[in-house]
Amino acid sequence: MNRKKLQKLTDTLTKSCKHFNKYEVNCLITLFYNLVGEVAERPGVVIGLDRNAFRNILHVTFGMTDDMIMDRVFRGFDRDNDGCVSVSEWIHGLSLFLRGTLEEKMKYCFEVFDLNGDGFISKEEMFHMLKNSLLKQPSEEDPDEGIKDLVEITLKKMDQDHDGKLSFTDYEKAVREETLLLEAFGPCLPDPKSQMEFEAQVFKDPHDFHDI
Repeated sequence: MNRKKLQKLTDTLTKSCKHFNKYEVNCLITLFYNLVGEVAERPGVVIGLDRNAFRNILHVTFGMTDDMIMDRVFRGFDRDNDGCVSVSEWIHGLSLFLRGTLEEKMKYCFEVFDLNGDGFISKEEMFHMLKNSLLKQPSEEDPDEGIKDLVEITLKKMDQDHDGKLSFTDYEKAVREETLLLEAFGPCLPDPKSQMEFEAQVFKDPHDFHDI
């Protein structure tokens, strides 16, 4: 990408992105094109990170291991559902992922956890996510029973209107009272250590980012 084009893209994305300054946006754009590799821009061809490349970043850089959650994070970034994360989706997604406000993070986590997109986190969805994220304990007991109990405990704590599922209002109220519940159903945000390491490395020299 030539300098002039890069400058214009940086300016546009800096205006629409509230958590990064111009220098940081520039670094993240550079990193994006390094990750995507040399691709000739052709009309009608979307340049971006496909699901596998993106999941690799989540796994290697941010230590995520849960396939279901990584898939949902990919969908959270890929706002237009075209199967890859474009440069603007990358910048806007990372803005929330790394530096979002509690409001932004609650909205994002809720969307990740609402697997079928119906506006609620159902018992079934909780069961699937908790089953995925809990370590399998080698024991005689049926592990599903323990997960069902956990779902009931979680509902008791978070389901404010007692309708057997979590609306965003239920979730928001519970998280405001206890921030640890933000990622109640699986880690879908980076932990502070990997966030700091990523930022320190990328904003120092995006060309030198060789974790992936």
